[in-house]
Amino acid sequence: MNSVHRKILGFATVFATAATMMATATPANAAIYTCRMSDANIPCTTVTGIDPGSWLQVRTAPSYSAGPIDQAYSRLYNGNQVGITCWTTGEGAADNPNYRYWMHIEVGNSRSGYVNDWYLDTGGPATWKQQIRQCP
Repeated sequence: MNSVHRKILGFATVFATAATMMATATPANAAIYTCRMSDANIPCTTVTGIDPGSWLQVRTAPSYSAGPIDQAYSRLYNGNQVGITCWTTGEGAADNPNYRYWMHIEVGNSRSGYVNDWYLDTGGPATWKQQIRQCP
């Protein structure tokens, strides 16, 4: 095989590999995935954007003035997995006052509460509104 054929074959291999990777790449909404919480399969995601040494408080309502849920389950850290049951609106995020979306989440052992979606890896409203129902 001469060098021209090797170059063409090499280019074709790279192109085919790239095309395969693009076809199997995770979609933009891949931040939401199915997991098992409290004996049910539900949409899940992870906590993100929390400053080192701090935590995300799980609250009893979509408001920063609402109290925390049970203390043993009320603090979330970057990388913690949470189940998402529905979304609603409430107060703006501490880091973005105009972002008013809150998720009703499940944190395990049938404990649930609210956190602002700003701190979850959901991909944003354009993504999760197609997958997560609005809270009643």
